[in-house]
Amino acid sequence: MTRLPDFDEVIDRIGTHSVKWDCMESLYGVSPQEGIAMWVADMDFRPPQAVQDALTTLMRQGVYGYWGDERAYTAAIQWWMANRHGWTIAPEWIFTTHGLVNGTSLCLQAFTQPGDGVVLMTPVYHAFARVIRASGRKVVECALKTVEGRYEMDFDAWDAQMDGTAKMLILCSPHNPGGRVWTAAELKATAEFAQRHNLILVSDEIHHDLVMPGHTHIPMAVAAPDQPVVMMTATTKTFNIAGAHSGNVIIADPALRARFGATMAAMGISPNSFGIAMATAAYSPEGAAWVDALNTYLDGNRQAFDAIVNTIPGVKSMPLEATYLAWVDFSGTGMAAPEFIARVEKTAKIAANHGATFGLGGDGCLRFNLATPRARVVDAANRLKAAFADLQ
Repeated sequence: MTRLPDFDEVIDRIGTHSVKWDCMESLYGVSPQEGIAMWVADMDFRPPQAVQDALTTLMRQGVYGYWGDERAYTAAIQWWMANRHGWTIAPEWIFTTHGLVNGTSLCLQAFTQPGDGVVLMTPVYHAFARVIRASGRKVVECALKTVEGRYEMDFDAWDAQMDGTAKMLILCSPHNPGGRVWTAAELKATAEFAQRHNLILVSDEIHHDLVMPGHTHIPMAVAAPDQPVVMMTATTKTFNIAGAHSGNVIIADPALRARFGATMAAMGISPNSFGIAMATAAYSPEGAAWVDALNTYLDGNRQAFDAIVNTIPGVKSMPLEATYLAWVDFSGTGMAAPEFIARVEKTAKIAANHGATFGLGGDGCLRFNLATPRARVVDAANRLKAAFADLQ
């Protein structure tokens, strides 16, 4: 029998060493006692009971030694990718990293040199640029264009930008923060763009399970099967177990796989037993049913949030096709970023990610995490409406 959680349950995370709740006052000036944390991309929900049970089993055994025999773990990954994404993989393609920011950093070390350019389609997940710069590489920002309220790729403009110094392209699929589910045609065009400019293609698909009803995620490896691609996936975002710091880099191409494997070996990286146990339990029929229920709930949150926020003059929430991250454009208010941010943080008392951190095109926006009980989502939306009441 599948055991589904009550997503409406309010779980008090204050004082639990939660970055999202316990650090927002120092970073945003928003007290957790009266404010709402909508910045860090983790959920205020418990994971599937199967994940909790796996941890209980480890605890009862009481011996926390080195993990061995990954057959059940790799089989679970294979089952999930085949059944949920129509993607057949071999166990030897799978590497386990300490999350996908770590996976991104390892890709930079394996496939580029200091000074090389790395292409990002911006605005995009802010950690990419952070680790690129920290690794001594250069960020090459290829700006997405907005067409009828949603992001689209602009290959003609991007082709003109390429000068031969870029060596890698990191795709965010589905897109964070815009929530786009890229089409098969867009993915094929991305692979062709990478091929034209001799770019190693890395596809971060951490949000691939969090897709709104009516949309279907296509893995880059399925959309462009003839293009060598480094695939990055994880259980952590899907099942709200980001604290496990566990992710998968999956590489079919033997040459790329050998280069990545050599970097992993040089760094002495091996998985932790808790992440392995949680991933194995999550990638299961019970985990699949939980994700289906979660996506239905998140879609309801999206609709409730947009129904209120989109009534504020000059404010527009980008239609969300995937992820639980609302990307809200405040530029229509005519306010500069410091003014609308102050209203959100000081008046509405909401901590949300500042759009400028996502790169070109993000200045007029804020990102709001909707993966929290619906009553809190509605409260946040009403707070925003009140904070901009003078515009109505």
